Amino acid sequence: MRIGDFKANYVADEAVFKTPTVRFWMGILFAALLIFPFVAGNYWLYMANLVGVAIVAAVGLNILTGFAGQISLGHAAFVGIGAYTAAILTTRLEVPFFLCLPLSGLSAAVFGLIVGGPSMRMKGLYLCIATLAAQVIFEFIFVHWESMTGGIRGINLPAPSVLGISLDNEFKFYFVTLAVVVICVTATRNIFRSRVGRAFIAIRDRDISAELMGINLFHYKMYAFGISSFMAGVAGCLWVNFLRTVTPEHFPLIESIRYLAMIIVGGLGSVLGAIFGAIFMTLVPEILKNTLGLLVDAFPQAMGYLFPLQQIVFGLLIVVFLVFEPHGLAEMWRRLKDYFRLWPFEY
Repeated sequence: MRIGDFKANYVADEAVFKTPTVRFWMGILFAALLIFPFVAGNYWLYMANLVGVAIVAAVGLNILTGFAGQISLGHAAFVGIGAYTAAILTTRLEVPFFLCLPLSGLSAAVFGLIVGGPSMRMKGLYLCIATLAAQVIFEFIFVHWESMTGGIRGINLPAPSVLGISLDNEFKFYFVTLAVVVICVTATRNIFRSRVGRAFIAIRDRDISAELMGINLFHYKMYAFGISSFMAGVAGCLWVNFLRTVTPEHFPLIESIRYLAMIIVGGLGSVLGAIFGAIFMTLVPEILKNTLGLLVDAFPQAMGYLFPLQQIVFGLLIVVFLVFEPHGLAEMWRRLKDYFRLWPFEY
């Protein structure tokens, strides 16, 4: 049991890994993540890569919605911008993969700032509608700007390569995905140890009070929108280079709702919550598919209900967590840790 948990200075109070025990378990986690691809099959490696992409995108949305308090229903559109940017740079200009990652993020960030500029004058429901409009506009562009996006046919990519090594299977790509996830999560965690991150939280909690304290609401909201869109673009680049194809049907409104569900289920305003939510909401469709697969013999049309059932389950999960556990899976994890930290005592 941990006793005498106090901090003697600001650096100790803001430490990411506060105790030797936490550092030990984080070391175990990293070791497990490095060993995982050597013992997992192709299916689980495929799912791990999809989870990694979802984590990057969900962490980005949590910066905007969870920490800065700005609701967005257009996150999938910015993931799509990053994906199309990477596809165009790769197929037409032969830009290397590692250069595509930041360029895709910057492209999405630029469009995020363009959308965010007028949108940041709004809040609440009006901001939600503005970002929904951006989602619809970009969906229209993905479909109809055929000379650039390929229209409904989309764009096919060759396998990316790093240092002459072709990332042509799930095993090789896993290590790239893991590295990007670690960098994005570490950067996000450190943002909220800084002045910018604290300004985001102040704006979310009480924007009028934050403005009276000297925080420029418009500037910091734009920072949040830019950082969030940048991470969405990076996630899109990862996604398109992993699947090696991109079409407009990959970025519908339901995908934006899925990202929103990730941070609500995982826990708004928590980096760990975004990770938990991304893992959970990526595995839910697979669980549903496998469950319906068991019913195919008795009910041959079962798989036809997969897509509508996914939408129903996503909606139910959002409602259930908002009503019964507003702080999401991250709060459940915290309570579980507290229980074992204090065991066998109650408090």
